[in-house]
Amino acid sequence: MVGVSPRSVIDSSPFDALVLAGGGCRCFWQVGFLEVTAPELGIRPKEVAAVSAGSAMACMVFSGAVEEGISYFMERAARNERNMYPENLWGESPVFPHEKIYRDTILHVCDAAAFERLQRGPDIRVLLSRPPWWLGSMGGVAVGFLAYEAEKLLSPSVHPELARRIGFTSDVVSLRECATREDLADVILQSSCTPPFTPVYSRDGTPVLDGGLVDNVPVSALTPDVQAVLVLLSRRYADEVLPNVAGRTYVQPSRSIPVEKWDYASPDLVGATLDLGRRDGEAFLEEHRLRPAPDG
Repeated sequence: MVGVSPRSVIDSSPFDALVLAGGGCRCFWQVGFLEVTAPELGIRPKEVAAVSAGSAMACMVFSGAVEEGISYFMERAARNERNMYPENLWGESPVFPHEKIYRDTILHVCDAAAFERLQRGPDIRVLLSRPPWWLGSMGGVAVGFLAYEAEKLLSPSVHPELARRIGFTSDVVSLRECATREDLADVILQSSCTPPFTPVYSRDGTPVLDGGLVDNVPVSALTPDVQAVLVLLSRRYADEVLPNVAGRTYVQPSRSIPVEKWDYASPDLVGATLDLGRRDGEAFLEEHRLRPAPDG
């Protein structure tokens, strides 16, 4: 069964907002889920809150380039033999191939026509995190990701709190603010900043890190105006951990997602992740008795 937060009842398609969690390649589950459910639910949000790879998936979906994006990433992953090339430590090529593949995929998907469609679509609001000034860039990286992993292990929560308590803050950037495709790619990569897979990025002169450090399920990036929110996770939580908040429906994968978040060398596992999302989407529709309207 697809995990759904208790007392969330969907009788029609009233979602005016969509939230896409981060999680690297695991976020392809969200794309598979939306491929199946969006036509039946009529998902046409006015706002989308996303973080890390969830923001890349939002761009694929709402630019109408899902097929193109999946095909391009799968082809690049098929040509990428490994996720790490230690022999490049003493050369000019990167040890980790992720940043180039990631950026190239975004720019390939968001051609001029797709970029224009994004500007006319829902307000996609992307979450970034900033470390406290006293930690500096590399200290922020170390402390931020240590806090994230510790909280996930010791006190699992859909919405982590420890990084904020330490002093991490967040920024929200609307993709409507991006003047070019390159600006858009920069924002998504900044929201996904996870050294050593990416460099440490700066925005407005100060370091930024993966927005998931402060909220990997970024409902905090939504405006107060939204009322009915569909939240798509990218990993399983215990049922009792799923929040029960009026106006929000949390949906999680029915089992562990096949691909790891930074696995850019396993197109077969990406395909299995998409298929799991599609099956979970079908199960979601079945559970809520949502059926396609009869022809004619």
